Amino acid sequence: MIPDKPFPLSRDELLEHWQDESNSAYLYTHLAPLMRDTEARTALEKLAGDETAHARVFEHLLGSAPKLEITTRTKLLLFTARVFGPRFVLSLARLEEGREVARFLREAHAGKTSPELQRLARESAGHAQLLGRLTGTRGDPWHHNDSGGNIRNVVYGFNDGLTANFGLIAGVIGASVSREVLLLTGLSGLVASAFSMGASGYLAAQSQREVDANEINTQRAELLLWPEREQAYLETVYQEKGLTADEARVAATRLMSDPDVALRELSREKLGITDESSSPVREGLVTGVSTVFGAGIPLIPFLFGGGTTAIIESFVIAMLAHFAVGAARASFTGRGWFRSGFDMFVVGLGTAGVGYIVGYLLTGILPTG
Repeated sequence: MIPDKPFPLSRDELLEHWQDESNSAYLYTHLAPLMRDTEARTALEKLAGDETAHARVFEHLLGSAPKLEITTRTKLLLFTARVFGPRFVLSLARLEEGREVARFLREAHAGKTSPELQRLARESAGHAQLLGRLTGTRGDPWHHNDSGGNIRNVVYGFNDGLTANFGLIAGVIGASVSREVLLLTGLSGLVASAFSMGASGYLAAQSQREVDANEINTQRAELLLWPEREQAYLETVYQEKGLTADEARVAATRLMSDPDVALRELSREKLGITDESSSPVREGLVTGVSTVFGAGIPLIPFLFGGGTTAIIESFVIAMLAHFAVGAARASFTGRGWFRSGFDMFVVGLGTAGVGYIVGYLLTGILPTG
């Protein structure tokens, strides 16, 4: 249904919604043929149709069809899907649907809503749920109170490698070393950062897995020792969720009849532990590899030349990368992308400045040979 009355949004806000919906339709349309199983392909074709219908709503409100701009991000997602397969891209698309829902929610909180906007928000939430089923991911992607999975590890690994190695390279530039020494230092920093971050990611995930396993074992013992107490706990939880006392008792009794099901439910309700456990090896690899890419950014110009030109090029691309990774972090923090990007830009600038000054000062203090 296309509404006759304008939405309580500005033209710029309507245009932003239209571009997002149109790019999503384009992405799903071109991802669908890449899916091997019929169910997933059919699901993406449905999503493409839904997004096209959403775009038409905003097109009607704008009064005419704007010029469609396929964003660089959409093009990169399609390229990644064709080269590496669509699964990772579907995870990113799920996050994008979550971002759309989050925008609808922010607008509603500000009083900028209508029945039609609420319908579009519900459908976008359904899209995120469907993509979650395709990727085996649970939860609402517009909430970011958990680890964030591989996507977040990529962002923070890249960020750590970029900032640490940028500061290191700035330091040796301040010390006026040769291009060869700079490359050796930068590559050493890259390898060290990658192993450090990868090991940290692995150990963190492994430690969390061990903690969860210990808590589940404790809960299993509680279930064996005092099942009546655990059933009473579940009944209380279900009543707090709106069931009557009788309904809660029936539901809890049914769950307690199967110890495995009861353990999973109690682990989720009491401990906040679900079946989704992170793989320590995967966490370590994702974090380590993303750190390599981040740490390699400031080194690129020095692989092809040296002197002032390479220094300027390294500074420019590193600062742009800081801004980009800051903007990407906004997906998890809920802040504006420009403010988040600018904050990281300032961090990068400060890191380079401190590194350069320290390198310059130490040159006059430490013996050189």
